[in-house]
Amino acid sequence: MTERRSALYLGKVMHVRVGPMRHRFRYRVASLLVDLDELPDLDRGLRLFSVDRGNVFSFHQRDHGARDGSPLKPWVEDVFAEQGSAIPGGKVLCFSIPRTLGYAFNPLTVYWGYRADGTLAGVLYEVKNTFGDQHCYFVPAGPDHVPGEPLVQGARKVFHVSPFFDIAGDYRFRTDEPAETLRLLIRLVGPDGADRMIATHAAERRALNDGALLATLFTHPLNTLKVIAGIHWEALRLWIKKAKFHTRPAPPEVPVSRGHVRHTQDRSARAA
Repeated sequence: MTERRSALYLGKVMHVRVGPMRHRFRYRVASLLVDLDELPDLDRGLRLFSVDRGNVFSFHQRDHGARDGSPLKPWVEDVFAEQGSAIPGGKVLCFSIPRTLGYAFNPLTVYWGYRADGTLAGVLYEVKNTFGDQHCYFVPAGPDHVPGEPLVQGARKVFHVSPFFDIAGDYRFRTDEPAETLRLLIRLVGPDGADRMIATHAAERRALNDGALLATLFTHPLNTLKVIAGIHWEALRLWIKKAKFHTRPAPPEVPVSRGHVRHTQDRSARAA
């Protein structure tokens, strides 16, 4: 039997608001890495996990991409092709929080798109806010990307996420390719070049099977509810601290914006 590329990742997420009103929180989270070609096999081969239907754990394609229930991989392939990084015949790996007992909220879903020869074409960052809006940032891998090395990328912020930040500045990403460990780092840098927010996600790979899923149900109870509850709790704490509140603007007219490769890693990215 061929080993699955899909896997569980158990880790911790940390957010730090930098500036005159410093604020920090951290929580454990169980995430799912899915090779989108393996969705039918996962649906048939696992008792505690289903695709596009209810179960203890599940992955619903309508939660992502076009959000209309259509197959997710063709949507990702279309985005990559529109951005000039076509991946016909290649695999797409999707990193997200699975539905647990029917509920999920994914502030960030990450897609790695590979060409048929196995080379990485780029990364797609799918961002959601608590108002139900979604926007994606696509960043190519770059011609000099070394397989297995972290990708250092950037994108102009154009999408409203937190009411305690305005739409200004740039995102700087440092993203691993999925392996035995997976680390993501996102920095929001203001127009003045100073950090405004730093978020990290560090996780370790586990085999995706019913035993691991059952254990996760107990080690990470209320996995997805904890994420949305934590977001609102931290928002309340910031409101109590009298953080400046920004009203929600209209989402960007285009669903995907393009970022860029950053060729020089800054010290804070390397340290994280």
